[in-house]
Amino acid sequence: MFTQLSARADASIGENLFDLSLSQALGTAPKTQKFDFSSSKLGKVIQLAGFSDPIYAEAYVSVNQYDIVLDVLIVNQTADTLQNVSLELSTVGDLKLVDKPTPITLAPADFANIKATVKVASTENGVIFSTISYDVRGSTSDRNCVYLQDIKIDIMDYIVPGNVSDAEFRQMWFDFEWENKVTVNTPITDLREFLQYLSSVTNMKILTGDAAIEGDCGFLAANLCAHSIFGEDALANVSIEKASPLDEGSPIVGHIRIRAKSQGMALTLGDKINIAQRERRAVAV
Repeated sequence: MFTQLSARADASIGENLFDLSLSQALGTAPKTQKFDFSSSKLGKVIQLAGFSDPIYAEAYVSVNQYDIVLDVLIVNQTADTLQNVSLELSTVGDLKLVDKPTPITLAPADFANIKATVKVASTENGVIFSTISYDVRGSTSDRNCVYLQDIKIDIMDYIVPGNVSDAEFRQMWFDFEWENKVTVNTPITDLREFLQYLSSVTNMKILTGDAAIEGDCGFLAANLCAHSIFGEDALANVSIEKASPLDEGSPIVGHIRIRAKSQGMALTLGDKINIAQRERRAVAV
């Protein structure tokens, strides 16, 4: 039905829309690709409260350089008027709440949006805890409270691929005092595929040239680099090999050494790699 209601410019010249709809229903024609919500703004919406809670809440999280803006939708799911509805926020990590949201009043089945801004100071793992407190009009009971889901800050929004020369890499590797060693545990069996996967999940650039990692020798070593918008640098040295070089399906073993000037940067990138490997293993099962 929606195909027939689409704009005329979308239809092919001379194409019968009724025949097209029938062929799609019968499965004899390729259907249009479904919309990918993860690539849209809906992918950044976090559900904070349940549908059975007196107040339902969800937040759209947007990142603007050093600021995180929370646009929280609050819905009164009760038949009562709720007064002094306050969104209380607290942070853990290098996060600072800029302003405190103003309390509002919600009529039965009413909704409103509350915005709050959190300032980020470094690339450390941060968590925003939140609650909604309110009073019921005409009730003499104590103040009510709804505990919301934690909002975890993704540091990948602040890390970009870096580029340094071999001499700069060696000097920075010598100067950086914090190191985090991560053990490789992945279902990926191709060495170069794992290196590309590691680069994509950490936003780190592969510094080692293609000529140095070509071939099937069963061993791979490469260097990676990333910068943060806060002026922090992170380096990584990957040393991996096939457990059985003659077996294409044998697992990859080895380590990833991460060095950074700050402890938070080294630990956070290591946690990101471990989480990515764990998620990849779960998908492969």
